[in-house]
Amino acid sequence: MQNQTQQKNRAFWLKHLYRWHWISSAACLVGMLLFAITGITLNNATHIESQPVVSTKTATVPDALLSQIKTEPADDKAPLPQATADWIGNTLGITLENAPSEWSEDEVYVSLPRPGGDAWLTIDRHSGEVNYERTERGWVSYLNDLHKGRNTGTAWSWFLDVFSVAVLVFSITGLCMLYMHANNRPSTWPLVGLGFVLPLVLVILFIH
Repeated sequence: MQNQTQQKNRAFWLKHLYRWHWISSAACLVGMLLFAITGITLNNATHIESQPVVSTKTATVPDALLSQIKTEPADDKAPLPQATADWIGNTLGITLENAPSEWSEDEVYVSLPRPGGDAWLTIDRHSGEVNYERTERGWVSYLNDLHKGRNTGTAWSWFLDVFSVAVLVFSITGLCMLYMHANNRPSTWPLVGLGFVLPLVLVILFIH
């Protein structure tokens, strides 16, 4: 009777472990492939050549808006006035929403970091001249920045958190299934131990 109860409990837990294992693996499959591939490209970044592509645009703020740039801001980190930001965005085909700005006596500098490249914008506070420069470093650099979460925004940050939870569920349910099958598979724990010991040895011996 006790054996039957144990078997039922085992079957119950295995059923749910398998379910959560395959659901979590399906949810994070594409993300795990992306992170595995970009892990290789990041580790071998010096061997992957890329030619940055730089593009520039210029414009001049109209007199009707120039007064907003000439007016001294309350804070030297204040964002651009909305009307000026909208005009520049429409004229140059860029987005300036929530872009950090730095005000000095002669110009306004706007940093526009982006995954896979960089961009910046300056506005002459006297003449209204706008200079915009954008650098693209290619798809490999773009995917590498996704891996690092560099300049990717709030939505991608939330995705990374959800993805991490899915990977944890996948890993923990896998470990639990290893535990439940370990009696019939003698190599289970030596392999798990190797997966723990090998990186630990590398860290101790070769990373200082």
